[in-house]
Amino acid sequence: MHIPDGYLSPATCLVTYAITLPFWYLALQRVKRLLHTRMVPLLAVFSAFSFVIMMFNLPLPGGTTGHAVGVAVAAIVLGPWAAMVAISIALLIQAVFFGDGGITTFAANSLNMAVVGSLVAYWSYSLIAGKAELASPRRVVAAALAGYLAVNVAALLTAIEFGIQPMLAQDATGAPLYAPYPLEIAIPAMMIGHLTIAGIAELAITGGLVAYLQRANPALLAFSTASGMPKLAAAGAWQSTRKLWYALAGLMIMTPLGLLAAGTAWGEWGAEDFGSAEARQEILAASGHVAPPEAAPQGMERLASLWTAPIPDYAPSFMHSAGYGYILSAVLGAGLILLLFLLVGKFTTRQELPET
Repeated sequence: MHIPDGYLSPATCLVTYAITLPFWYLALQRVKRLLHTRMVPLLAVFSAFSFVIMMFNLPLPGGTTGHAVGVAVAAIVLGPWAAMVAISIALLIQAVFFGDGGITTFAANSLNMAVVGSLVAYWSYSLIAGKAELASPRRVVAAALAGYLAVNVAALLTAIEFGIQPMLAQDATGAPLYAPYPLEIAIPAMMIGHLTIAGIAELAITGGLVAYLQRANPALLAFSTASGMPKLAAAGAWQSTRKLWYALAGLMIMTPLGLLAAGTAWGEWGAEDFGSAEARQEILAASGHVAPPEAAPQGMERLASLWTAPIPDYAPSFMHSAGYGYILSAVLGAGLILLLFLLVGKFTTRQELPET
């Protein structure tokens, strides 16, 4: 679901930035007061959880892969605005340091997963849970369904963004310049796997985590106010999130399981894959047996090399073991997320200090 550089036209990327920037601005304004409280570890742990959970690739029909996002549980605990910030930061670290998602498409990925995903999860959870008690099984069901809906709406938006590219940008011969497959191929290719497997994974993860929090730390489920801000600002966040950080550390150790799923996520093939016989067979099988173009579309090839991540594909060059490299990448990504939140929190605190 991470759109790489080169799959969306510059015009589409600009539109997604124009749509997403106001949401980022509003989210940061609403979350600003949390960034200089003890809530920083709570924001960071859910952002890091999203980062790590997206490393667990799942095999999908057609020989491709997908993943859960962790957006629904973030929206349920943090509220939609804080969740937008948390998931966007996870996506930023993925794009800049690990090449998972593009720089030009960062806004599109954030719009799909962080902005729309958070709002869909929050609204659907609120509607289904109603005024049920925090410990009610109804909240577990509501959380699970919210996760399922959020990830599938995000996948549908991604498919639409892919599928409209052949209509928006063509070369002189009429060949697509960016993502080559139209809506009638992109939507089924994306949605079949997410409606069946990736969505079920998000459902299980979200419902399971809410059920766990009901027993272990129900204070974290104290529902958000109408403004979307958690009622937890006075809580000792390091203490209240200690078990979550321990669980996240365990999850990092398990990340090599994400390497077991063969194949590439649909729409995330590199420009060089269009010239590889093996990769072309994978693209063909995953795209309704409609052959890809003989070579990478011109626009895709031009934008694909715009940014080279220092640790592409979560594979540090100095690590000879893919599994250990994956674990190291998970630890590094989570550490960068925590560091970024701490720095932003410190900067915000300085900005809020009264002049003497």
